[in-house]
Amino acid sequence: MKVMLIDDSKTIRKSVELYLKESGHDVILASDGYEALCKISEYCPDLIFVDITMPRLDGYQTCALIKQNHRYKNIPVLMLSSKNGLFDRAKGRVVGADDYLTKPFTKASLIESINKFSINESLATA
Repeated sequence: MKVMLIDDSKTIRKSVELYLKESGHDVILASDGYEALCKISEYCPDLIFVDITMPRLDGYQTCALIKQNHRYKNIPVLMLSSKNGLFDRAKGRVVGADDYLTKPFTKASLIESINKFSINESLATA
């Protein structure tokens, strides 16, 4: 599975890249929403993790732009955040996020999130 991670933290990008590559996934990294929007058309990821708090274009704005594009609206987008409040989760749903993962996360929770969507994708195409 091709997984894109959009996060302005170099530490998070490196950790997630390591976790995902160890699990056999292809990884596409972007440091902000603008870079991600350029890479999405080039790499066509199967799933996108997006940090909420980023400079220039935050995760909510990035998710909304992805979901408003007819070519990319079916790509699952999972919000990443250290905020775990009801408002933050609701705002993610409003902009089209498919799920929400709270930082700090473990390798197991990251892989579990991916597996949930790869199973759903397999069922949808069966």
